[in-house]
Amino acid sequence: MGYSRRMKIVVFGTCDTGKPRARILLSALRAQGVQVDECLTNPWANIEDKSQVHGITAKLQLLMRWLGAYPSLIWRYLRLPKHDLVFVGYPGLIDVFVIWPLARLRGVPVTWDIFISLYNTVVEDRRMLSPANPLARLLHGMEYLALRLVDLAIIDTEAHAEYIRKTWKRPTRLVTSVPVGAEPAIFPPADPAPARDGFRVLFYGQFIPLHGVDTIARAAALTSNDVIWTVIGKGQEQHRFAELLDMLRPPRLEWLEWVDYAALRDHLNACDVALGIFGDSDKAARVIPNKVYQILMTGRPLITRDSPAIRELLGDAPDRRLIPPADPRALADAIHEMRARARAPGWRCGPHHQDIRDAIGPRAIGARLVTLLRTVIEAQA
Repeated sequence: MGYSRRMKIVVFGTCDTGKPRARILLSALRAQGVQVDECLTNPWANIEDKSQVHGITAKLQLLMRWLGAYPSLIWRYLRLPKHDLVFVGYPGLIDVFVIWPLARLRGVPVTWDIFISLYNTVVEDRRMLSPANPLARLLHGMEYLALRLVDLAIIDTEAHAEYIRKTWKRPTRLVTSVPVGAEPAIFPPADPAPARDGFRVLFYGQFIPLHGVDTIARAAALTSNDVIWTVIGKGQEQHRFAELLDMLRPPRLEWLEWVDYAALRDHLNACDVALGIFGDSDKAARVIPNKVYQILMTGRPLITRDSPAIRELLGDAPDRRLIPPADPRALADAIHEMRARARAPGWRCGPHHQDIRDAIGPRAIGARLVTLLRTVIEAQA
């Protein structure tokens, strides 16, 4: 018999609720009528990029906040009423090991939104540790074991899920994908681009390797003088970006180190085209970042790298260009094509816009996630 009553789940751990992924999944579940009880502590508050926590004191303070949260979380969880499933949000690697015996004690399954593999991020993508480093081996082993403890692991794209399956040798039924999506209230349909001189290009992000900021800086130096660039962000590759700007001196580029999350809407409203990612790493081919969903949600024209992941969601269209990775000339050419289109009589951006908004909104994401969770609960019954 299928599971039919109202689903009750507990969201457990040190989930970073400051990130869109966590907020979207929780709001999507509630929108589907799921009773969601939060047993959470967020030690990551005000930390935009976890890799940029520098200094022994700052790292120790974070570690103490993080590990010190578990006694209270365990006590709170054991006092919660009966529920059907435990959901562990990103980043939840340690959370899985803490909650697994407690959930088994209560006879409920555990689902983990792995979202981003820490081993892949730290070792393979950002190259902060050598694969031979003992810490890298520990990370690999922990993810290997955690993926064997949970009843279902969720990640953002099918291409990314396939990487997890192959790397940690997991069956398809135990690792699946749920898109990141975007928050409609924060990224409503953008206003029509105002008539003005110049064509405005926007990029924002945390300057991680998969973003391809090298490509962005070089493309900015190749575009014509009526193309005005706004770049927002800082992070691991900001020094490289600054060096390229000093060397290339693109004529019309403004670099803002950061703006408030809500202010991104104003910058999207002000641009003529927004940029996704352009890195050529394996990870860049497997993911669709937050910014791409946000741009699509507003209906602004988009240029991003072509990849198996992005093809799961969309293809080329007059207001969407998918280009080869790490190719500044291709990016500059795509911007010039967009500029020419925007100036053509009768140009109208995004007749497909509402379809895309529906596909990446909380309702569609919630429906998929609830279906997956019901399957896990039924298998446990």
